[in-house]
Amino acid sequence: MTHSDPLPTFTTARLTLRSRTLADLDACLAMDRDPLVTKFIHGPWTDPIAHRAFVEARIRHAYPVGMGYWSILAPTGFVGWILLTPLDLHGPEIEIGWRLIRAAWGQGFATEAAWPVLNHALHTLSLRLVIADIDPDNTASIGVARKLGLTPAGAASYGERTVIRYVASGMEMLL
Repeated sequence: MTHSDPLPTFTTARLTLRSRTLADLDACLAMDRDPLVTKFIHGPWTDPIAHRAFVEARIRHAYPVGMGYWSILAPTGFVGWILLTPLDLHGPEIEIGWRLIRAAWGQGFATEAAWPVLNHALHTLSLRLVIADIDPDNTASIGVARKLGLTPAGAASYGERTVIRYVASGMEMLL
């Protein structure tokens, strides 16, 4: 079952998370054009036409109910997004991921924004398992995963790329 309804909105001490929309497209494209932001993520970041088509397709995609992308908004405006989607849009695994503009790094925003999404995944959607596949050199994202209580569960391969799979289990995590 898929949906195009808005996701639940979450508010934290410093942030608001709401459904990502086409109104966020330019901010997402600008964020992805920073080579440090996309350093560990394969994508069409250097081809403007393919990049725009990729992000638009992700925004328009019909995700399962309660899943999709949330834009992260701070008082200063857009600072990134959190996703809860089937892995590579096909699953069966459900992944959580995050991407933030460089100016928002090191402030705890990724962890703060991911908490309510992970809680939503495990407790509202009753998912048994949520994964985060992270490049082993991406120490910042590994730190976020650990702060969220995700635990390493071995390596996963995507062609020539190998990532570390971190997992959160609804059976183990009481958020």
